[in-house]
Amino acid sequence: MPFKLRESSDNYYELVVSEPLDREKVPEYDITFTVTDRGSPPLSDNETMTLELLDVNDNVPQFPQSFYTIRVMENNAPGALLSSLTAFDPDLHENQYLVYFILEKEIANTSMSMLFSINPENGNLYALKTTTTPVIVSPWRAHGSVVEERIPRSTDKGSLVAKVIALDTDSVHNSRITYQFLQVTDATLFSLDQYNGEIRTMRMFSYRDPRHQRLVVVAKDNGEPALSATVTIKLSTVETVVKAYSDMTEVPLEYDIFSDLNLYLVIGLGSVSFLLLITILVTIVLKCQKPKPSKAAPPCRNSVISERNSTIADSTLVSNDAYWYSLFLAETRKGKLVVRQPVPKGSRYIVSSLPRGTGLTDTSDSAASTLQVRVVC
Repeated sequence: MPFKLRESSDNYYELVVSEPLDREKVPEYDITFTVTDRGSPPLSDNETMTLELLDVNDNVPQFPQSFYTIRVMENNAPGALLSSLTAFDPDLHENQYLVYFILEKEIANTSMSMLFSINPENGNLYALKTTTTPVIVSPWRAHGSVVEERIPRSTDKGSLVAKVIALDTDSVHNSRITYQFLQVTDATLFSLDQYNGEIRTMRMFSYRDPRHQRLVVVAKDNGEPALSATVTIKLSTVETVVKAYSDMTEVPLEYDIFSDLNLYLVIGLGSVSFLLLITILVTIVLKCQKPKPSKAAPPCRNSVISERNSTIADSTLVSNDAYWYSLFLAETRKGKLVVRQPVPKGSRYIVSSLPRGTGLTDTSDSAASTLQVRVVC
């Protein structure tokens, strides 16, 4: 017995555990207490007590296996049972109740909770969607709707009128897709390539052919069993392409010709053109204008003047501030000398010598002679 009595004060006794208790081995104990007095003869009494051990949640739930491999056929229907998982907990009562759930994780950019679900009470694992199915991506249409196409009634034989494209994410062998007509208004009018999904005309349209043609194309994969997807195409023939577009509602586009940017460009272009025109006009005026003859600068120091067509000639620089000139002079009756050739304005002259052979007579009013004159600027 893993219990014993321990005497305490005031004639009280305590029942204590002498060794560890195991609820799984012995869930309860029946303990009998006997009390005896010290009289003669001694008297006694018995009392039996049932001791039930309470469970402590000290055990971890465990699966029979640490790793499971579940093989599932592709194309299973959504909601199909994949497997049932069972775990065990040795605890008792509420401590042994188990709840199953899936840890969140992504597979191929898809949340795990979008692919699978598990029953939280019994561990049944279900698939939420099928693993693969052929999907028609062209011509695009909303789910369950009909694709409408317009073609000219004058379309030639062999012209491409539509193309169906389907994708399958199966492995290489199972992903091979073939196309075929499921329904067609006139089997002699259209052909379908079973490998690339191209729909072409087999002949030209005649006046007896209906204006509207309905084609139902099915795309199948190469799996076992084969899965498929369908698309319905409604072809309408029109007389001309222009007429086909005339039936469509078109909203004219409005362009803001004089936007801020366009306005700045126009102003800049006009300014440049105006400046270019002004430059051309000024250039033409300057080229056509004749230059005016420039006035001869007055002689001064540090300069030499020689004019062949005047009487002033053969000037010789004497010093920095004086020049010798041969001037044409004349003497009047009163004995005054007159310079017949003007000298530079502001200059003064000094007669330095009179050449030999020059004579002045009394009978003439004046006589001319050439003198050497020093002109000072």
